[in-house]
Amino acid sequence: MAFEGLSEKLSAAFKRLKAKGKLSKKDVQDAMREVRLALLAADVNYKVAKDFTNKIVERSIGKQVMESLTPVQMVIKIVNEELCDLMGKQQVRLEVSSKPPTIIMLCGLQGSGKTTHAAKLALSQKKFGHRPLLVACDVYRPAAITQLQVLGSKVQVPVFEMSNENPIKIARNAVAYAKDHGNDIIILDTAGRLHIDEKLMDELNKIKFEIKPTEILLVVDAMTGQDAVNVAKSFDDLLDITGVILTKLDGDTRGGSALSIRAVVGKPIKFVGTGEKLENLELFHPNRMASRILGMGDVLTLIEEAESKLDKKKAEQFAHKLVQNKLDFNDLLTQFNQIRKMGPLKSILSKFPGVQNKLDNINIDDRQIDKMCAIIFSMTPGEREKPGIIDFSRKKRIAKGSSMKVEDVNHLLKMLEGMQKMIKQFGPKGKKRKMMGLPGLGGMNNFK
Repeated sequence: MAFEGLSEKLSAAFKRLKAKGKLSKKDVQDAMREVRLALLAADVNYKVAKDFTNKIVERSIGKQVMESLTPVQMVIKIVNEELCDLMGKQQVRLEVSSKPPTIIMLCGLQGSGKTTHAAKLALSQKKFGHRPLLVACDVYRPAAITQLQVLGSKVQVPVFEMSNENPIKIARNAVAYAKDHGNDIIILDTAGRLHIDEKLMDELNKIKFEIKPTEILLVVDAMTGQDAVNVAKSFDDLLDITGVILTKLDGDTRGGSALSIRAVVGKPIKFVGTGEKLENLELFHPNRMASRILGMGDVLTLIEEAESKLDKKKAEQFAHKLVQNKLDFNDLLTQFNQIRKMGPLKSILSKFPGVQNKLDNINIDDRQIDKMCAIIFSMTPGEREKPGIIDFSRKKRIAKGSSMKVEDVNHLLKMLEGMQKMIKQFGPKGKKRKMMGLPGLGGMNNFK
């Protein structure tokens, strides 16, 4: 996960500060030296890391902090504020043209995920009620147009293409097409190169001059570290970009580019790619990212994901059965499917406060859910509805049908039984309680 290493090192530095009680100027300076090294290890720009820690030292050695009852908490508060400031303080949304269509021009090097994120962006805008149009302006990379068409069909967004025509002409005709067909957002998937060159920039500048895009978003790969910052600086110098989409943030344990781009380039990160699925595109919230880095979780993002990805009707049905204490394996199967929609378990748990830094010591295997689902699928409809009828001979049949062991079937039965016992403790039967969410997954690691 992004910032995993940085988060651990920051937590260790704060832990040592807490052991001091009262803080001296030297204590703060020593801690910030560790923080600076942690930032550099996370591939944060050297000048950015140095300025960041110097600001914290300057603010932290003030009389108000040193003489407070909880100086460490004051220092952590300052670090949180400076992290937010470093990444842009507030979230910056897409600019929408007052005279439709809004034109979003995506640019970047080859391999940054430009085409995939064009589709991701189109899908996210559909959820806001827009009618996006994807435009294939990359006529050089083999199969680039076909890739965009495949992705467009998956997100059910039309794709405008003119085969190997001039990209400037394609962009111009796409704008006319969008106006005629009521598409209020145009997303241009432009060509990339393996490196920045004059030919690439000349073409992008001509497209920019011709259609005057509302937004010019640079797509950069977070896993390239400082190179991502250098690429962003080069594109901004030549195109004056309006924002950045940072991809593969879920796969980079360092994440230094997210901390450096805003400070070096001066342009906001507007979206981050957090997974391979087309739904895995998040609005970038500096305050929430700072919270994640400091191990405080990101409950707001978790709630938003739950609201957008979970089936509300199924959640209400689950809550109703909880109230009546009538859970069965059909309900458990439904909840497992809901969990899958939310993404990897480690990603879900990392958003809970205080959990992120403990995940390394916990064996979290998403295949455990698959194994439990396999056991449930091996049951008859009657066994799913009435688990009490499952005797030893049935357990043997279920285990064989799911390629599992009888003890695995027993673990799943005990899990359901444990949930039912826990529900009984919530209060008098019939009392309406709002219970929405995921089932207890205790005992998951018992599945081999």
